[in-house]
Amino acid sequence: MLSKKVPFPKGNSMTPIRVTQNKNANEQLLYFTSSSLLKEDTFLAFLSDRMGFPNIFVRNLETGVEKQLSNNQEGILKSYVYFEGSPYRGISKASVSVHSPSGTIYYIQGRNIVKVTLDGKETVLGQYPENQMTAFTHVSSDNRFLCVPTTDERALDGKIQLDGRPNYNIDERVQAESLSSYLRVYDTSTGIEVICEKVKKAWITHVQFSPINNKHILYNHEWPADCGIRRMWLFDGKNHIRLRTEGDGRSKADWTCHEMWERDGIAIIYHGGYQNKGPTYIGRILLEEAKVTEIALTGSARYGHFTVGNSGVLVTDGYYEEFGDQPGNKGNWICRIDVDWANGITKWHPLCRSSSSWDSQDAHPHPIIDQNMHYAFFTSDFEGKRAIYKVSLNPN
Repeated sequence: MLSKKVPFPKGNSMTPIRVTQNKNANEQLLYFTSSSLLKEDTFLAFLSDRMGFPNIFVRNLETGVEKQLSNNQEGILKSYVYFEGSPYRGISKASVSVHSPSGTIYYIQGRNIVKVTLDGKETVLGQYPENQMTAFTHVSSDNRFLCVPTTDERALDGKIQLDGRPNYNIDERVQAESLSSYLRVYDTSTGIEVICEKVKKAWITHVQFSPINNKHILYNHEWPADCGIRRMWLFDGKNHIRLRTEGDGRSKADWTCHEMWERDGIAIIYHGGYQNKGPTYIGRILLEEAKVTEIALTGSARYGHFTVGNSGVLVTDGYYEEFGDQPGNKGNWICRIDVDWANGITKWHPLCRSSSSWDSQDAHPHPIIDQNMHYAFFTSDFEGKRAIYKVSLNPN
């Protein structure tokens, strides 16, 4: 049996289809900026703990056949998001990224930077330096380069959990102690580190190559106090360019996050909230013109993620309130949004409830869109264990 419908709560527009079928394991998508779909949406890469430890699997979406591609037996590596992992041991759940056309997957095991293909051929490209902590990685669109951001390990020392949740005051330590992050770029054929760009007083956790220029790397400063203007940056191979500045209603007291390239590489989208509990917003930066467009959203602020499709289509797991939803700061819906950036208009299409608990990074739905714009895939622990579901992008 390749897929099965499950009874999500009443009131949803459509019923999602369950994709992964192991009810005894926690299984989840990779981080959404990497996608999880390979070979023209034929294969799905995902993380599963069915063997006792998290490992990488792929599922053929046409035949239902699954294959294990990593052999992690050492637990979870300490890294961004997974602060309670083991230093320099285990798999970095945050590190897994894919080159969709070739079916190549990259990840970090201990300090090893690993490349694996769909047939299971594994190559250790090299190691990142000692005394560093890693985060989300990203592979260039031509599959020639892998960016591995690292930060001085001191940044993640000490008690960094408060009531089971991350303490995002890490940036205060980074600033006070002048700690640094590094944009490390590795040649995926030789494993040679071809770029090591030091960024002083920075905690970098998200990196993304431009889809059309592998010299351009979009990156962040994670949760600084002046997040509204210090979150998003572009490294063009020489210069570090701040992407959001004060003015026209924008302030350093705003919050901004989850920056992502549009598929054609001409613009960057992001979202956040204006200062003093103002409205939430979605934003777009058209790079060549340095044009910033932000659209305020109605309703109370809810945290979520936005992922990019074609021609102004976004999918989100947050913000939408309807059908008697109770107020809260986590979204419960997977929605398609058709955005008319020129006129500041958004048209929302609730697709289904995610019904995920959001109780950890792993239970965030983190929706992705397939290349053909047919489905949104997402993670949910609605049935107790985490699993991957899909829902049609076309509610009509």
